[in-house]
Amino acid sequence: MSDQVQLRDVEEADLEAFHQQENDPESVRRSRFTPRDRPTFMKHWATKVLGDPGVFVQTVTVDGATAGSIVAWWIQDQRFIGYWLDRQYWGRGVGTKALRLFLGREKTRPLYADPVGTNTGSVRLLEKLGFQQIDTVRHGEDEHVLLMLASHTSAPIGPQDPRDNP
Repeated sequence: MSDQVQLRDVEEADLEAFHQQENDPESVRRSRFTPRDRPTFMKHWATKVLGDPGVFVQTVTVDGATAGSIVAWWIQDQRFIGYWLDRQYWGRGVGTKALRLFLGREKTRPLYADPVGTNTGSVRLLEKLGFQQIDTVRHGEDEHVLLMLASHTSAPIGPQDPRDNP
């Protein structure tokens, strides 16, 4: 497998894969995100993601297969990003490649992310791409790391890790 990472617009068939990824037990444990049942998930994506013109979302593909998604949305006057990758793509540089591509398309800065603090892999990935920790916030029982990407020049666009080369 070459791990050719690309981004494309979301297709209806991707939603089934996204729902399965959201319900992966290890992903749930690491993200501390409560998965939604299928009807709730599909309604959320139809109305809050694909149905909101302020949301920018891309499907991550690896060698043509749906590997996950990256989303940017507004919370008041702050632009946030979030992502979800199928577990089979973890630790292979896919997240780094996909986020670099996404950051080249999403032009808003500053850009924020707030992964749960115990998800050290996600925090490290964001820091690797130029995000800096600015605070911690609580969502329910969990403490999250609030990170910010201040400018376009903060995120290196070219491959920085040998695993990032196609």
